[in-house]
Formats: sequence, C-alpha cells, structure tokens
Amino acid sequence: MKRLLTVTSILEGSTGLALMILPSLIVQVLLGSPLTDPLGIIIARVAGAALVSLAIACWLSRKNENAVGLVIALLFYNPAAAFILGYAGLQEDLTGIALWPAVIAHIVMASWCIKSLYKNKN
Repeated sequence: MKRLLTVTSILEGSTGLALMILPSLIVQVLLGSPLTDPLGIIIARVAGAALVSLAIACWLSRKNENAVGLVIALLFYNPAAAFILGYAGLQEDLTGIALWPAVIAHIVMASWCIKSLYKNKN
C-alpha cells in the first residue's frame, strides 16, 4: 500500500496544486475548453484543494500498513473520476489532450487499489 499511497499523493497533489493555481489552463488541457466564468474557476480551485487534501492524507498514511479505509475511499474516487471524465468525453464532447490518459490513469489506480486490498486481506 505504501507505493500506491505515495504515487496517489504525488499525482493528485500535483493535479490539485495545478487546479488551484491555473484552473482554466488545466481544465482546457483536460476537457478541451477553458473556464471563463468566475463560478467555474472557483469550483475548480475548490476541487484542487480537495485533491491536495487527498494527497496529504495519502502521504501521511503511506507508512501505515493498515490504511485500508483510505484505500477503500480511493477505490470509490478513482472509478468515479474515470466515469465522470469518460462521460464528459463520450456524451458531452469535451475532450482535451489529457482526457483519455486521465481516464486510463484512474482505471489503473482503481485496479491497483483492488490489488492492494486483496493483498492486504491475505
């Protein structure tokens, strides 16, 4: 679980910081359309803060061999993120250069969560 939590911390933390600092650019790279209204920019920054919070929790828990609750939370987050982003691409025609790599990354991370939980159970 240590490696999973470390990688998650780095990926989500960097994405979160980027959303907080350059929300319009990150959304454009991800969804192909920049944020232009203040409401969207604020929501993106709050989402970025949430990702940074997740990254901090993962970083601080990475040495805990029994971080099962956190990995279960990640097992909800990663498929949900993959589904929402995939929906944006397939149904809403919002596709930036990073959309499908992000979808694949979340699917891979969800699979890693399942593997870690299974390994921890045995």
